[in-house]
Amino acid sequence: MTICKGIDVIIEAIFLGILIGFIYYEVVGLTPGGIIVPGYIALYLTKPIILLTTLVVVFITYFIVKALTHVIILYGRRAFLAAVMIGFLLKWLLESVVFQLSNATFDLQIIGYIIPGLIAHDMRKQGIAETLLSTAFVSSLVFVVLRIHQHIVK
Repeated sequence: MTICKGIDVIIEAIFLGILIGFIYYEVVGLTPGGIIVPGYIALYLTKPIILLTTLVVVFITYFIVKALTHVIILYGRRAFLAAVMIGFLLKWLLESVVFQLSNATFDLQIIGYIIPGLIAHDMRKQGIAETLLSTAFVSSLVFVVLRIHQHIVK
């Protein structure tokens, strides 16, 4: 057993995201944004502002990596590393500098440090719509299964 119930939910979400994402990949042939992405996204499906800010960072990361491919050779592991590092830096920059300096009356966050880069990388590989729809579908399934599980356990 883990230290607290909140950690249990995170572990369950990540496990379900990996499992359902793998099944989805085997059936459909598309990855839902990365192996851990659906579980994390599922944890935030009731927080649209956080989802929106994360999506903005995903698109900025995607376009920066796409622009870099015209300047430097980016493929395979290099492209993956570039997407993850750019997403990481954007999250850090936005949350530690921009969001802190603004007078926002609501909590602006971005999901995870590597989530935006993982999604942006998959968007480059398999297409924007394919990745976003796959991520939304698998994350929604994880969310529903988590809710059912929580209702049964109560």
